[in-house]
Amino acid sequence: MANVEKIYIFENPEQEIGLIGAQDVNLNLLEEGMQVKAATFGDQLKISGAEEAVQQTYDIVVQLTGLIQKGIKIHAADIVSAIKMSERGTLEYFSDLYTETLGRNARGNAIRVKNYGQRRYVQSIRHNDVTFGIGPAGTGKTYLAVVMAVAALKRGDVDRIIISRPAVEAGESLGFLPGDLKDKVDPYLRPIYDALHNIFGKEHTERLMDRGTIEIAPLAYMRGRTLDNAF
Repeated sequence: MANVEKIYIFENPEQEIGLIGAQDVNLNLLEEGMQVKAATFGDQLKISGAEEAVQQTYDIVVQLTGLIQKGIKIHAADIVSAIKMSERGTLEYFSDLYTETLGRNARGNAIRVKNYGQRRYVQSIRHNDVTFGIGPAGTGKTYLAVVMAVAALKRGDVDRIIISRPAVEAGESLGFLPGDLKDKVDPYLRPIYDALHNIFGKEHTERLMDRGTIEIAPLAYMRGRTLDNAF
């Protein structure tokens, strides 16, 4: 089959930087996965190779740059996902993975997943009783879990949210912290409070906690608890 060349023109530098990735990692992955050659020249991306592969790669680039325009950051997992969907002939549904609104924050802004890994995490929470989210700091593990809990509460799927985590001490013992049990555990739950305040607002979060709709409990005190209708 004769080689062909197709050119994609980026609308702005953000699109180009977002698609290519740090040290061209995304572009290299696309080349390897689709068996094509891809190189940037100014605001152009030149794709060359077998005709069918070039067209499929071009279509993938259109989908990925469309996500970047919506403020979604592209990672290697997103490239792999797009390539697999292209192979299955379902690429037209690729952007749908990222358009679902999980909820809205206190300012009314829509909350959506920002990459394929986050989507898999959300889907796992939605379809399983227990989900383990493992990943580096800042990848949305805590925030998305809270978003899903709040969404379940608002839908009426659950009656309360129980927040528990081990009090991992860094130097000081819990016993030396002032206040009651909640006050002692609060410092360890700050990331979860931040997420709740972002979604509900500080005052509404405090009202829900006063009513027991949101409950705080250290992991050590969870043994034997009944968790009916709880997230």
